[in-house]
Amino acid sequence: MKRPWTLPLVPLYATGSAMRSAALRLGLEQIQRLAGPVISVGSLSAGGAGKTPFVIALARLLKAENIPVDVLSRGYGRAESGPAFVKADGDAAVYGDEPLLIAREAGVPVYVGARRYEAGLLAEKSGSGTAVHLLDDGFQHRQLARNADIVLVSTNDLQDRLLPAGNRREPLSALKRADVLAVPSEDDAAVERLRAMGLKQPVWRFRREMDVPKIDDPTAAFCGIARPEQFFTGLERAGVILAARHAFADHHRFDRSDTAMLMRLARHSGARGFVTTAKDHVRLGSLADELATPLNVAGLRTIFEDEASVSGWLRKTISVVRDEN
Repeated sequence: MKRPWTLPLVPLYATGSAMRSAALRLGLEQIQRLAGPVISVGSLSAGGAGKTPFVIALARLLKAENIPVDVLSRGYGRAESGPAFVKADGDAAVYGDEPLLIAREAGVPVYVGARRYEAGLLAEKSGSGTAVHLLDDGFQHRQLARNADIVLVSTNDLQDRLLPAGNRREPLSALKRADVLAVPSEDDAAVERLRAMGLKQPVWRFRREMDVPKIDDPTAAFCGIARPEQFFTGLERAGVILAARHAFADHHRFDRSDTAMLMRLARHSGARGFVTTAKDHVRLGSLADELATPLNVAGLRTIFEDEASVSGWLRKTISVVRDEN
């Protein structure tokens, strides 16, 4: 989302970003290293890139290859900042919605901490010393050394502005740090632009598929994600009749006033049920029981166009790191 009124602030943000990059490059800011290989998954944008389902897909792929893997995440919105192991049956307020969703859907150990290094140390002390660490949303978290950076990028990112006028956290030149560029299957324009910029890294093409349950009755859709219109449009493309829709702020923490409002929304719109995202369902927790009409959950999956190539790259990268150590 572009915010033209904040354009005068962009040079200040850009200067701050450049100064931090220089501090890291010159060794003025400490970079810490874990014993196990670290593969970061990140993006240029501040949200809505699809990093969570991408991390889940990578974790599942490594697990299928019998490669021990865990995930390190910040745990945005959690009450505490210290490192913790994510219990899959836990509460989003304790761990954050994304780590909890990853733990449930990927079936691998997940550790959270404002300092991902501390989360990684906890992982390695907990018996995961030989595991590959997937660093969730780690492209800008450069205080932790990584062996590879996978960066999700789309035409929207390439056309966007820097924060605070846009949604991009770094200038396009930051893509030079990437080891792999992951681009949506339908976004050929992004690949052409990346190559025109002189970027020669491998490009992984992937598609995102919504798992939409069969819903016959008019439904009220709600979500608290970075790009809610993508969710609503995906539901309509799947044939869901939306009697009403409501977008909360990204990572919105639900309370009883929200469920009461949603019940009023359903009554006034004639909706006979609700549908929301997997992330929002995680954040709802026990409050989901207060929605007196059916609540459907639409998940989001990442599918690699060339899974064999992705798997081969992962095995080779991990092997090289372990040989060097």
